[in-house]
Amino acid sequence: MYTVKEIFYTLQGEGRHTGRASVFCRFSGCNLWSGKERHRAQAICQFCDTDFIGSGPDGGKFARAEQLADRIAAAWPAQSTGGIRYVVCTGGEPLLQLDAPLIEALHARGFEVGVETNGTLAAPPGVDWICVSPKAGATLVQTSGHEIKLVYPQPGLAPQDVSELDFEHWYLQPMDSASRGANLQAAIDYCLEHPRWQLSLQTHKITRIR
Repeated sequence: MYTVKEIFYTLQGEGRHTGRASVFCRFSGCNLWSGKERHRAQAICQFCDTDFIGSGPDGGKFARAEQLADRIAAAWPAQSTGGIRYVVCTGGEPLLQLDAPLIEALHARGFEVGVETNGTLAAPPGVDWICVSPKAGATLVQTSGHEIKLVYPQPGLAPQDVSELDFEHWYLQPMDSASRGANLQAAIDYCLEHPRWQLSLQTHKITRIR
């Protein structure tokens, strides 16, 4: 059984694939926070800005991988032309649910499969794009992938703490908080001083798209 909060078609707003047409499949549940505000102060990840509780009206429960893959495929516009279908599996923590049968079913429907994970669980074989966003205080298991996207500044986890990991692309993403202006400047300054790192902005918030 797969439990999904929402499925929707949009443009990827962050990281290497910023601006790419994508279907987002947001899985319910996370292993670093319950998603309930009363638990935030005790959570490992306390700065999450996403609602991932339960199965929403744009999601649901799916008994079989093929059923979920069909629902994801239905979100891709039939009239679209050119390009390769792309699905972003996110959460919450998508690797609590994303598995080989679903990846196979999505591939069969012409999708490249990306995942945005906190890295505390190993990605199953077949994922086409692995984006890891590590969190302070959480044990990192997925130590390689295509892109690392570090929320910055993050108390207890600095860029140099992950600098020996095996990733192709390196991004700092300013923490969205009451100090967002200072966080943005700090991220800009760090990228200028350490050119390996690139700045990732949450462009979906800037453009006000879903």
